[in-house]
Amino acid sequence: MPRDYDVVVVGGGAAGLTASGLAASFGAKTMMVERARLGGDCTWSGCVPSKTLIKAAKVVHQAHAAHRYGLTDFAPEIPFARVMEHVRDVRDEVYHDADRPEIYEDLGVDVRFGAARLVGPHHLVIEGDDGTEQVSARYIVLATGGRAAVPPIDGLDETDYLTNESLFEIDEQPRSLAIVGGGPIGVEMAQAFQRLGTEVTVIDHADRILGRDDAEHAAMLREVLEGEGVQFRFGTRVERIEEDAEQVVLHTDGGAIRADRVLIATGRQPNIENLGLAEAGVVFTKRGIQVDDKCQTSQDHIYAVGDCTGEYQLTHMSEHMAKVALSNAVLKVPSTIDRAHVPWCTFADPEVAQLGATEAELEERGEDYEVYRFPYSKVDRAITEGETTGQIKVFATKWRGKILGASVLGDRAGELISLYAVAMRNGVTLRQIADTIHPYPTYALGARRAADQWYARKQYPAVISTVQKLFGYQGPEPRAIDPDRIV
Repeated sequence: MPRDYDVVVVGGGAAGLTASGLAASFGAKTMMVERARLGGDCTWSGCVPSKTLIKAAKVVHQAHAAHRYGLTDFAPEIPFARVMEHVRDVRDEVYHDADRPEIYEDLGVDVRFGAARLVGPHHLVIEGDDGTEQVSARYIVLATGGRAAVPPIDGLDETDYLTNESLFEIDEQPRSLAIVGGGPIGVEMAQAFQRLGTEVTVIDHADRILGRDDAEHAAMLREVLEGEGVQFRFGTRVERIEEDAEQVVLHTDGGAIRADRVLIATGRQPNIENLGLAEAGVVFTKRGIQVDDKCQTSQDHIYAVGDCTGEYQLTHMSEHMAKVALSNAVLKVPSTIDRAHVPWCTFADPEVAQLGATEAELEERGEDYEVYRFPYSKVDRAITEGETTGQIKVFATKWRGKILGASVLGDRAGELISLYAVAMRNGVTLRQIADTIHPYPTYALGARRAADQWYARKQYPAVISTVQKLFGYQGPEPRAIDPDRIV
């Protein structure tokens, strides 16, 4: 039957914007429905404001440590309200340049603002300020995103707590900040606020930060953060929170912690309420909308992408899933989610980036692998910039150098992990990376130097002795290989 639209996309965050733009570009009559404002979490309360604040905090930190660059240390004034205004200005600039409705309307997308609800397999009702509208669609893409997951802590609801959705709206700097959660958001904001002059305590029931990342690199980052003054309380659960006359008191199983403000950074949950999923026959759980490798739900013509599926909480994966969904739905070109090559990065200083299997996962699977390392202290570009804290760590097979996973701790780790993502996806080995010319001096050259370690371990004494005898070379007798040697 003819439908009002070929594609209706519900949600205007990273996933929804990508899906809508692609659908219209492919020639499909497209509507995008957003209940608040386009841009989603990434623009308004995630990637953009957090990285802007992190940059401001890094400038302050570099001023305090100017002697590292042959300059004189100084303590800049920190007008916190003006810093936060700058964060919001950058956020508005990104929205204006990339997310505002006119950009998508120019592509041919009908943009509606309101709450969309499925009322049948192909029908939706949109309730907006201008009234109620019902539309039908051949294909529906659910991209409703996620929000901060707030744990059921006694007394928390009566507390003026912060999440990433409210953090960037404050103008008064807290003297002290308790952060519940040692994941990426907690770690990034802990360092940023500490550098801006707030006393920060991170509380987590786990025994380390960044539980999904390489344990060694997470420990190295923790040491850096502790050196800057961030305090950690691991193996600790918050049982009750209350406010007294001046501060917030967190009662934990290890004693009371007092702070001016509390930031809850305990993960995210999908926005799936009031979507009419059951009425449309779409299967879901509290973790999110269930999809297959093609991003299809239990209804073949309804797709779900991004955070609402609960699979990944990453902007780049939201965009990737949107591309997969539209390729299957509109173009009829088979495409599946690339689950094997998902990189991510925590943008602390130094950054921590991860791709593929971790060392713990490889051990658990019984994989045969070797670890190839290269320290930032031997990367000339890192030395010139005074950013020598870090390490490149690659897990690969012994004989072919096939990359199984990688972790990078250090400046621009997020950029370097992309190199390994391209290599892994396309079957490029360490030998091929080592044989590729990289410009000097760059951080990327460190990736080549890490790959050189694969070659170094192939210098077997017996082989070298044979070469010496064959060509009459007079060098010293070769020694056994030290696997920890860095060349």
